Amino acid sequence: MLAALARLVKIEHSVFALPFAYIGLFVAARGWPGWRAFVLLTLAMVAMRSFAMAVNRLADLPYDRVNPRTQGRELVTGEVGPRAAWLFTAGCAVVFVAACAGLNSLCLALAPVALAWGAFYSLTKRFTWLCHFCLGSVLGLAPVAGWLAVKPEFALPALLFGCGVTCWTAGFDILYACQDVDFDREHGLRSMPARFGVGCALRLAAFSHVDAAAFFLLAGYAAGLSWIYSLFWAVCSGVLLIEHRLIGENDLSRINMAFFTLNGVIAVLLCVGALLAVFLGAC
Repeated sequence: MLAALARLVKIEHSVFALPFAYIGLFVAARGWPGWRAFVLLTLAMVAMRSFAMAVNRLADLPYDRVNPRTQGRELVTGEVGPRAAWLFTAGCAVVFVAACAGLNSLCLALAPVALAWGAFYSLTKRFTWLCHFCLGSVLGLAPVAGWLAVKPEFALPALLFGCGVTCWTAGFDILYACQDVDFDREHGLRSMPARFGVGCALRLAAFSHVDAAAFFLLAGYAAGLSWIYSLFWAVCSGVLLIEHRLIGENDLSRINMAFFTLNGVIAVLLCVGALLAVFLGAC
């Protein structure tokens, strides 16, 4: 059952948000933040992402049952029942709030807001094609959360990193949504590909990633990170360019490589660049 629940929430996709939470954590601390903050932040991030994904799967179950691409998902096949999924969701919420309580009072006060926003984004595809940016804003909380874990104050570098993650996530979510353009139109779901067509959606995704690269560069500058971070930023910008070269309006065959593999690389590389800048004293 645990393995099925891990597959249900795609636990491996934690690689998208967790590195950015660590960027906020280590940059705010200007070094090692201590085991308490590190462990509690990790627990909070994994719990929050699992909570949001489980809510998403439960909310989308009626659509997943009739979408050929999603009929192998655990809730559809019965490998995980709705009751077990709801219990898992509640457990993740409890772990998240407990971890936030262990960090500081501001994190605890913001925990219900984060949970509410994490659950709300699953509904946005029903009424707005800006749903991709709603999802992005949920992941965009990661670097802000990392910063607040050691410095309970809203700072410009954390907010800029959050804006970068928002645009980055929205961009690759638009790419992923291109797979379901016909299904979304048929069932009245809003997405940029369904609203504007695949070609226009690909251009909007590219624009979002240009914005993301700009925010990431500005965030590094605001945080005082040196050329080491800038070097990794340049490599990540190149990977983003490769991502868009892999996909065309009439060829979505490499969408999984563009969506998961390359974006996972971007998150890890940017985190490594920031941490090297911090620990080598090059800030």
